[in-house]
Amino acid sequence: MKEVFDRATDKMTKTVESLLHEYAGIRAGRANPAVLDKIAVDYYGVPTPIGQMAAVSVPDARSLLIQPWDKSSLKEIEKAIQASDIGLNPQNDGSSIRLNFPPLTEERRKELVKTVSKYAEEAKVAIRSIRRDSIEKLKEQKKSSEITEDDLKNGEKKMQDLTDKFCKEIDDTAAAKEKEIMEI
Repeated sequence: MKEVFDRATDKMTKTVESLLHEYAGIRAGRANPAVLDKIAVDYYGVPTPIGQMAAVSVPDARSLLIQPWDKSSLKEIEKAIQASDIGLNPQNDGSSIRLNFPPLTEERRKELVKTVSKYAEEAKVAIRSIRRDSIEKLKEQKKSSEITEDDLKNGEKKMQDLTDKFCKEIDDTAAAKEKEIMEI
């Protein structure tokens, strides 16, 4: 029974970590190198993350500076950023690329809040799916007489408590991200 809870806790923790990673990529008006994480540049025929082929720095709150180690890859990086959905226009000065983050419009903020809510709901669905699978495993153990009826009932209650804890953590994380997006 313990291994069922350990596995469920591990999977739920990974779900929350995945959500945090998704939130890091959402542009909240401030310059954040994480917005580049999902962009792959075609570098000698291999899709390569920008962070592996350039130094990315934050010179001020509203801009990113990308300095490729191989200057010949500058055009490829610029093309990949333009083709992505981050909504930023790269400025190439011949040796580096600057990305300026304009202040978000009210409409764009509301779109981002909807995206944050969608990600949170998907994460909660994943958590509930883990709960369902874990309870099924407990029922299988009851069926094969590894645990008693009381153990099953206690296990179901503990699993629900665990699920509630992780769902609250997701709600808190989403609320914090929404607040960050909506502050001007």
